[in-house]
Amino acid sequence: MGVDFLPTSDVEAEQPLPVSVLPSVDISATSLEDIQQLHATTCPHCTTVTSHTQIVFGIGNPNASLMFIGDAPGPEEDAEGIPFVGATGQKLDQIISAMGFSRDDVYITNVVKSRLEDTRTPLPTEVKKCGEFLELQIQAIQPDVIVALGSPATKYLLQTTTGITKLRGVWGEHCSIPVMPTYHPAYLLRNYTKQTREEIWSDMQNVLAKLSTI
Repeated sequence: MGVDFLPTSDVEAEQPLPVSVLPSVDISATSLEDIQQLHATTCPHCTTVTSHTQIVFGIGNPNASLMFIGDAPGPEEDAEGIPFVGATGQKLDQIISAMGFSRDDVYITNVVKSRLEDTRTPLPTEVKKCGEFLELQIQAIQPDVIVALGSPATKYLLQTTTGITKLRGVWGEHCSIPVMPTYHPAYLLRNYTKQTREEIWSDMQNVLAKLSTI
C-alpha cells in the first residue's frame, strides 16, 4: 500500500497544545478493566464535564506491542464509545493495515477520554487530569512502541512544548518506551499531499523497524 493509503478530505487539523505534566495517580489497579472503572468514577476531568455522553477509554489488544495515542474523542467517538471512528478512524485503520496489522493487534486510545465542547483541542489542565489515567493504561499494556498522533499526545508523552511539525519522525521516549511522533489522521484529511503521505509512511516504516528489533 505504501504512501497511497489515504484519500482526500477537508477535516480540520488539530492545533498545538503546550503541556508540562507528570503522573501522580498512586493506586493498585493493574488491569485495563480496573483502570477503566477507576477512571470512570474518579477522573477529575471526565466526572465533571458535561460535553460528553460517555467516556471513550480505549480499544484493542491489552497485550499489544504497538500503541496509538491521540488527543480526545470527537462527536462520532462520543456516540459510539470507541476511539478513532468516522473519517479519522478510517484513515488510522488504513495506516494500521498498511503496516500489516489490524485494530485487534494494536491498542488505540486518547490522552483525554471525553469529548470536549466544540471538539476543541484539550487544555493543559485537562490533559494533566486525564493523562494520569493514560499512564496506568500504558503501565498495564506495556507496549514496545508508542505512536503519538498529533501535538497534544506528543507534547504530553515527551514533556515538551515543541510542536509536531518539528518533532515528527524523530524518536522520543516515555517511561523508557520508544515514542514515534507523527501527524494526527485529522491532519492528513486536510493535507493529503505526496509529501505528507511520504512523511507518515516513513514514520510507520521506522516504527516497524523498531518493533523488529525488540
